[in-house]
Amino acid sequence: MKKLSKLAAMALTVAMTASLAACGGGTASQPSTAPAPSAAPQESVQPSAAPSGEKYVVGICQLAPHPALDAATQGFKDALTEALGDAVEFKEQNAAGDSPTCATIVNGFVSDNVDLIMANATPALQAAASATGDIPVLGTSVTEYGVALGIDNFSGTVGTNVSGTSDLAPLDQQAAMINEWFPDAKTVGLLYCSAEANSQYQVDVVQKCLEDMGYTCTQYPFSDTNDMASVTQSAADNSDILYVPTDNTVANNTGVVDNICHGKVPVFTGEEGICAGCGVATLSISYYDLGVTTGQMAAKILKGESSVSEMPIEYAPNYVKKYNETMCADLGLTAPEGYEAITAG
Repeated sequence: MKKLSKLAAMALTVAMTASLAACGGGTASQPSTAPAPSAAPQESVQPSAAPSGEKYVVGICQLAPHPALDAATQGFKDALTEALGDAVEFKEQNAAGDSPTCATIVNGFVSDNVDLIMANATPALQAAASATGDIPVLGTSVTEYGVALGIDNFSGTVGTNVSGTSDLAPLDQQAAMINEWFPDAKTVGLLYCSAEANSQYQVDVVQKCLEDMGYTCTQYPFSDTNDMASVTQSAADNSDILYVPTDNTVANNTGVVDNICHGKVPVFTGEEGICAGCGVATLSISYYDLGVTTGQMAAKILKGESSVSEMPIEYAPNYVKKYNETMCADLGLTAPEGYEAITAG
């Protein structure tokens, strides 16, 4: 295999230049299963040339073109380029929102025997994990790896050729945000795509938190874009407030939600990109920074400094409360203290 041959060459070079070789090992710390903020972001990986002029080929499979995923991919590429310079070559493909296309893309990467696969969003991660058990796979923009990969009692480390970063902001704090804005509301509609397992996970958790606060909650799942408008209309007609998780289908079709809810029903969202398109407020992360963290993980794997099987899932270091000025103005709302306005672009 390509990776083993590179490591063997490196080991031979070391053996010829030193009389003793030391083997180091470490045990990855096990994170909490809750997405509590981790320590400050890792320091930027210093640029370093690949050993013996080696080149690394990295395949990137992104589910869909929308701002959050685009930012994560850019952060990943920037961090890995900073670490490896021109020693890394990217093969980047976008599935245009079609989950089955992710399988086609990653199978192509496996056939090309790339050195690492970055899977951006849950369907891309699932496709990559199914396609190979040998090539390192790093996910990003994935909410809950245990749910995505069907792992019961997930400990925070997958333990196979898969690791990555999670975009999950604290769901209890998202529910608290709704209560902060609308403490006297009665009904909350939870709008999401039923084909996305991580969306189901998020709305289940948020629903429990909201019901503990006294709200009446109803889930409004749609299967795909064909019934998205009709389900959104039903949710808007029967709810005081809507909540949308970090759902890729909604993120790619915020105009559908906006056309129905704009100026009528406030929408709270799980991330900034959706909020900019159709929401009032969000508790969000920086997807670019999440991509940077993923790229730093990739650099350690490619340089032989870490094993993907020992890498715990990493979370965003901080979360920011943001609001959509236009949406708030059209609904006559004033943002509570502590919220930042979403900037255009």
